[in-house]
Amino acid sequence: MASIASTDVASASETAPVTGSDRMSRTTIVMLAVVAMVLAIVPYAINERFGYHIAIIVCFAAIGACSLHLIIRTGHVSLCHSAFVGVGAYVSAYVAVTLGFPFLGGLVAGTLASALLALLIGPIILRLTGKYFVLITFLLGEILRMVFMDWQSVTGGANGFNDIPAPAPVFANPKWFYLLALGAAAFCIAVCGRILSSEIGRFVNAIRESETLAECVGVPVIRTKILIFVIACAFAGFAGSLMAHYARYISPPNFGPIESLNLVIMNVIGGMNTLIGPLIGAFFLVLVPELLRDYVQLQHVIFGIVLIVVMAFMPGGMASLKDVYALMTRRSGRKS
Repeated sequence: MASIASTDVASASETAPVTGSDRMSRTTIVMLAVVAMVLAIVPYAINERFGYHIAIIVCFAAIGACSLHLIIRTGHVSLCHSAFVGVGAYVSAYVAVTLGFPFLGGLVAGTLASALLALLIGPIILRLTGKYFVLITFLLGEILRMVFMDWQSVTGGANGFNDIPAPAPVFANPKWFYLLALGAAAFCIAVCGRILSSEIGRFVNAIRESETLAECVGVPVIRTKILIFVIACAFAGFAGSLMAHYARYISPPNFGPIESLNLVIMNVIGGMNTLIGPLIGAFFLVLVPELLRDYVQLQHVIFGIVLIVVMAFMPGGMASLKDVYALMTRRSGRKS
């Protein structure tokens, strides 16, 4: 019966027209293009070192949030994603500083280290769901943070890892490193979008709706979740490697549970049902603290209010504002 159902679903998907859920809509593509243009132009219009720094942090946050978005789309919320960023950062720094490899070697090593760790633990933890998965990822993140703290011969312990070289002498200037970060963010976001618009993306959507039903119609649930988890963690390690070679200093507090929670909040505020959501969240969570730098005590209050408003009135996040506006327009039209 399962094989027959699987055949029917496969044949139906081949003959059915491709809908907006199967590939990124034109609106999303246009919005992503506009975001890329803004990111490319604004820092150079400001032409200040601090402006370049903020733009680079936005790019790192976008990579982390979009990679976590892949995991969230499978129905899981991971609280150890920042720890995988840390794995990539520390491995890349160790390979570049201690072993003497060039930046590209550290970047590849950091990315592969995070992916390999995800491949080892993924088949175990991805069989958990709901609060159990959240708790186990929180504990895993704390374990990795303690490893960063206690393995002093490799990580430098609480003192951190310093003297990490820039990717190249020209990238020591944030004006040029920004181009590298922007290109990396565009690449990661494009890959995430391609995954979500492919057959794997349809598997992901089916798993999120109902794992049991997806498995009954032939979707390889565990294999798909492991694949998505490995890819997402690889991108996290990729971002960590870039972050290490940009800041040139890393320490365990940079990769704690608060940073993982911030990546989740980016997805919640921006929207967990579309790829544009984590980008909006990354902008919000990076830029707002800078705008409120003189009101540090109010930052958490404002974030809390925004979260309450978004969850109460915009379940789809800020990315659903256009849908809310369209609904209000239709209602006003009916009344008139």
